[in-house]
Amino acid sequence: MKCPFCGNIEDKVIDSRTSKEGDAIRRRRECLKCGKRFTSYERVEDLVPMVVKKDGRREPFDRPKILKGLEKACEKRPVSVESLEGIVDSIEKKLINLSVKEIPSTWVGEEVMSSLRELDKVAYVRFASVYRQFKDINELMNEVKTLFEHKKEK
Repeated sequence: MKCPFCGNIEDKVIDSRTSKEGDAIRRRRECLKCGKRFTSYERVEDLVPMVVKKDGRREPFDRPKILKGLEKACEKRPVSVESLEGIVDSIEKKLINLSVKEIPSTWVGEEVMSSLRELDKVAYVRFASVYRQFKDINELMNEVKTLFEHKKEK
């Protein structure tokens, strides 16, 4: 494992634990060169489908890309990293359980929006404004109205 601080490839494992869900092993490591500690995760590599973008390009499902988008939407919001990782875990599990070779990127986007709607309304509106590419304030206002109507239904 390459040290994220100095780039050295020699380290020792200090501690290993199974994640809460049991689908990953968390390893605490110490670099033998600089002595700094870092964490790595081991997961079973599942066969995740290719994501078909709106322009027809295909790319592998990118877990870190989804997490980065969630983190951006939740910036300066009271949302834990564990919650965001839970969303990505859930989406990835649903995707694998679909047992398909390709999935439209819109499916992934809608799953993210659905999860954010339940987690944090402000983060949801932030994500939706980028994802849906609102052209003016009226489109944004319509989305916010829909959000309030959805809340009243519950």
